[in-house]
Amino acid sequence: MSSEKLPVSLVSIFLVFFRIGLFSFGGGLSGWIYRDVVTVRGWMSDADFLSGLALSQILPGANVTNLSVYIGQRLRGPAGSICAVSGLVIGPFFAVLGILGAYDLLSTMPWIQDGMSGAAAAAIGLLLVVAIKGARSASTGILPFLFLLATFIAVGVLQWPLVPVVLVLAPISICLAWRKARSHA
Repeated sequence: MSSEKLPVSLVSIFLVFFRIGLFSFGGGLSGWIYRDVVTVRGWMSDADFLSGLALSQILPGANVTNLSVYIGQRLRGPAGSICAVSGLVIGPFFAVLGILGAYDLLSTMPWIQDGMSGAAAAAIGLLLVVAIKGARSASTGILPFLFLLATFIAVGVLQWPLVPVVLVLAPISICLAWRKARSHA
């Protein structure tokens, strides 16, 4: 008898990633994948997993998707990659469809619409509070306040694109701040 391990089944790969995709929200998915793939099932070594994690972080795209492709490939080749990624995304896909259906049903109720309007108003109020506090702390003098006001008018009122506005105002602001700091030194 050979002491060689049997290959991991495609169904097992799919089910592990399906469970991770369905029950994990937010960050930390790579930690859950590590736990299931390395610690619990022993499908790969620490070194192999960490190599895949590093590779997934430097490649374009979602890190956890890249990691799933890597692990699936290492375990069962292209079919393993397809199973891992499919398992990872299929649960959230149907969950979002279910939530969308529930939202369509609930959004027609007047009290839900009133609640959403209230939540939007609260969010706008909180955003304004943060913007005002940020403007106060950033504007330590008249010059910073003028640049803040110029940016607000250009982007918020005149609807000019943010990047060109910042590319014009930032160097001027930096130059003036540098001259002011130099004259005080």
